[in-house]
Amino acid sequence: MMRVVLDTNIFISMALGGVVAEINTGWRAGKFTLIVSDEIVSEYLNVLQRPKLHLASRTIAAIINRIDRKAEFVTAVEKITEIKADPTDNKFLEAAAAGHAEYIVSGDKHLLDLQQFRTIPILTAREFLNLLESA
Repeated sequence: MMRVVLDTNIFISMALGGVVAEINTGWRAGKFTLIVSDEIVSEYLNVLQRPKLHLASRTIAAIINRIDRKAEFVTAVEKITEIKADPTDNKFLEAAAAGHAEYIVSGDKHLLDLQQFRTIPILTAREFLNLLESA
């Protein structure tokens, strides 16, 4: 099974629906394991709670509960400083390294500009959806 780190913008888009929600369908179907760290889940939660998203607290709780049950939590084993322009993005690289991820999926320019971190391709949502469809 694929091991994947989802950047916050992808995770939130997935939770809100639309085309990116197909990534959620793949996760539910067991096509990949979501790799997260406490720092990543904290950012997911922080963004999910933003008033402009209009998500009910029970919806947020259900999403976080699902992460707790279905995602694989990892702890960074090294401090990565690859992304200088936005150092907070390095947490996704740290989780990918610690969790032996096969892919990082992002809509973030800083991550996408890397194209690859070590041997881990950094994909857009569309590229990852294409990969899921062919799996």
